[in-house]
Amino acid sequence: MNRAVFLDRDGVINKNREDYVKSWEEVEFLPGVFDALKELTSSNFLIFVLTNQSAVGRGLLSISTLESMHQRMKLVVETQGCRIDGFYYCPHRPDENCTCRKPAPGLLLTAAAEHDLLLEKSYFIGDARSDMEAAVNAGCQPVLVMSGRGAAQLRMIHGPLRRACKIVSNLPEAAQWILQNNES
Repeated sequence: MNRAVFLDRDGVINKNREDYVKSWEEVEFLPGVFDALKELTSSNFLIFVLTNQSAVGRGLLSISTLESMHQRMKLVVETQGCRIDGFYYCPHRPDENCTCRKPAPGLLLTAAAEHDLLLEKSYFIGDARSDMEAAVNAGCQPVLVMSGRGAAQLRMIHGPLRRACKIVSNLPEAAQWILQNNES
C-alpha cells in the first residue's frame, strides 16, 4: 500500500481569492511551494491536490476550465522538477450536501481506493477547518498551515480536532515536518 500527502489547493499551493480562483490568470503560487513540492517529490509519498470548487456549482467556473487550470498547474510544477500525482475536486455548492465536499472524506476515500493508499499513514495539509475535519474523518494526519485562511480558521478549531492537528507556518514547513517524521 502507498502513502500520500494530500494538499488543499487555494491557500496552500496558490493564493486564496475572496471571489474564487476562476482562471489560470488568477493562479498565483505561494512562496516556497516549488521547494516543498521538490522535497515531497523526492520522498516515497504520492502527492494529490484535493479542493472544494463550489465556483463550479455556482456557475462561475466550468469543469473544463477547472480541469485545464489543474493541467497547467501540473505542467508548471513539472517544469520546476516536482510532481502532482492527481487532482480531486468537489464541484458542489455547500447546500448540496454531497459526500465529496470537505469536511466529508469523499475525496480522500476516492483517492485511496484508486491508488491503494494507506490513509492512516498519510497526511492532509490544508488551511481550513474543513480540511482538518476531512483528514480526521478519513483517518489521516491533519496539518494546518497558517498561509491562506489558516490563521483565521485556527480560531475555529478546538478540542480533539485542535489536538489532532500539527500547526505550521506554510507548505515548506509542513513538508519538512512530514519528511522529518518519516525518516527511515
